[in-house]
Amino acid sequence: MVELVKYIAQALVEKPEAVDVREVENEDSVVIELRVDPDDMGKVIGKQGRIAKAIRTVVKAASVKTAKPVFVEIV
Repeated sequence: MVELVKYIAQALVEKPEAVDVREVENEDSVVIELRVDPDDMGKVIGKQGRIAKAIRTVVKAASVKTAKPVFVEIV
C-alpha cells in the first residue's frame, strides 16, 4: 500500500522528492501517513477534497483482501 500511495502522490506534486509515506500499524487497523511539501498540499487534497477522497478510495479497493482496514491520513 505504501508504494501505491507514494506513486500516486509523486505523480501529483511538483516536488516528488519531498513525498514521505509511512505505515503505522495498530491492533485493529493500518494507517498510511502521507506527507508532502506545504506548497504541494493543495494538489494532493484537490478542490473540495476530491483528490484525497480518490486516493482513499483506491487504497480501500486495493486493501479489500487484507485482514485490517487501511486508512490514509494526509499530514
